[in-house]
Amino acid sequence: MCPRVARERVLVAGHVPRPADEVWAVVGDFCGLWHPAMARVWPEAGGQVRAFEAGGVTYRERLTYLSDSDRVLAYRHVAGIAGVDRYDARVSVVPDGAGCKVNWTAEVTASMPRAAEVAAGTRAIFEAGIAALAGAVVPVVAEAVPAAVAIVERVVGGGPRLALSVTSGRGGTLCLFLHGIGGGRLNWRGQLAAVGGVMRAAALDLRGYGGSRLGPGQSTVEDYCDDILRVAKALGAGRLVLVGLSYGSWIATSFAMRHPGMLAGLVLSGGCTGMSEAGQAERAAFRAAREGPLNAGQGPADFAPGVVKVLAGPGIGAAQRAELLATMAAVPAATYRDALACFTNPPERFDFARLTMPVLMMTGSQDVLAPPAEIRGVAARIWDQTPEPDVRFEVIPGAGHVCNVEAPEAYNRHLIRFLQRVPQ
Repeated sequence: MCPRVARERVLVAGHVPRPADEVWAVVGDFCGLWHPAMARVWPEAGGQVRAFEAGGVTYRERLTYLSDSDRVLAYRHVAGIAGVDRYDARVSVVPDGAGCKVNWTAEVTASMPRAAEVAAGTRAIFEAGIAALAGAVVPVVAEAVPAAVAIVERVVGGGPRLALSVTSGRGGTLCLFLHGIGGGRLNWRGQLAAVGGVMRAAALDLRGYGGSRLGPGQSTVEDYCDDILRVAKALGAGRLVLVGLSYGSWIATSFAMRHPGMLAGLVLSGGCTGMSEAGQAERAAFRAAREGPLNAGQGPADFAPGVVKVLAGPGIGAAQRAELLATMAAVPAATYRDALACFTNPPERFDFARLTMPVLMMTGSQDVLAPPAEIRGVAARIWDQTPEPDVRFEVIPGAGHVCNVEAPEAYNRHLIRFLQRVPQ
């Protein structure tokens, strides 16, 4: 007779008389040595796995979700606890009066009575950890300053001409930036210089934008994916990290659905699903609203001020606003129509179970097109549906839709931390 399998849920909550940011600095340091039960701890797999000794046993846990913005992390047991089928834990830090509240949960799946035994031990570990946070030392983290790099212009053939801005180097993993529907590769200037000191990087003008050319017919998702493959081949990239903004995020996710093995990482800013989960009526309304000015004889330069007013956060600087206006105004009307037609005719609803690579999702706190609650929900779905989740979610304070342009320092900080974990 097979033993009965049970699922036990543990929830421990406690108040810590310290500011939430201080406590999160301790808890969010996944490989930090602060829990009293740990004799020593060391990182593995680039910090994705923490190994530690406790009571003479070596344990391993894998980080599956992290959000510095929300002060949340989740992890999964890998080795050390005997007789457990699955063990997932999550810890969050929430401001609470003069201090903060720490919520620590775990779901344990095992045969009975082992599930109940592990749950009881887990409760004691969580309680001891929360108690220790009152006196834990806050780690001092020094941010590395990436080296300055040269950026050159490059053209790729073998199909419609593609224009790129590329940092020095060749081969290995390439970080490729994909802009939004009203942008261009120049929108990534604030990222290329920073990221180029960590790994080779390139910003692409999508077909029809900037120095790139439209194809002979209506552009499709498959065309964009083929363009990405052409760029990878031309630059000698064995693997890619795709970084998208809005329309570029939708294209990047579409590529990830088709070529998951090529991606060492996926960074999605200001959206992800695009029109892939919208009904026909919503898609038609979206397209009609944006084609209306074109049909009336206007070009992107004419309606750029109104679009930027919607896209930008209330605190955008004059230089950033001018950049968004300039890039929107430079989009040819034919390219804008082409992109709208592609965007509003998605070929599929995304299957997040296919995302086998690390994922970082970011959006601006003032983004009305991809608000934090919506993107947080998508990040949670990816975490839930991916067999081996590795998900990050961050909110860029004060930024609107084009968060990389409006707040490049905050955007780059999260991006570089993510890229530093990616195999070169």
